[in-house]
Amino acid sequence: MSHGFELEPARGPAVPDQPALAGFSLMLDRFNSFLLKLSMGAMILTALILTYSVVSRYFFKVPTDWQDEASVFMLVGVTFFCTAYVQSYRGHIGIEALSSLLSPRVNAVRLFFVDLVSCLFCAFFSWKSWALFHEAWADGMTTSSTFAPPLWIPYAMMAFGMSVLTLQILVQVLTHVTNQRSAR
Repeated sequence: MSHGFELEPARGPAVPDQPALAGFSLMLDRFNSFLLKLSMGAMILTALILTYSVVSRYFFKVPTDWQDEASVFMLVGVTFFCTAYVQSYRGHIGIEALSSLLSPRVNAVRLFFVDLVSCLFCAFFSWKSWALFHEAWADGMTTSSTFAPPLWIPYAMMAFGMSVLTLQILVQVLTHVTNQRSAR
């Protein structure tokens, strides 16, 4: 099993050979880096909110009913906003047992197939997430707590993050196709 980051020093995401796809990939990489920085800030803010909650309840006996949901909402955003960045470096956990047994050509086909299936799954997940967001928005759905924030907020972050991940995997699928054709 490998974690991607351990295999070699990070040099950045792979750049496609095709110029238009390379430009889009660069733009997506910059956007992913922005989302990563935004997520870092959200993690720090989440830690501060949870620390405030513990201190205010322990020392001042002041209940806070908003901090759990605010923290969970931010963690949902962080989780989904960073997926495309991690995927661009192929940093998601992958099982490498097969790659060492297969020839380079068969392994390339396997990687293409995995990327294609992952792209289709993430596209479906994105579509369903946007449908869930729309339903929460249209129906005015909220959480069941006394704070009652709207549920469209985490659903929107989930749908947006999955859409960016789908774009990232689509770039990788198209890179497989264009790089193979340019090599011929």
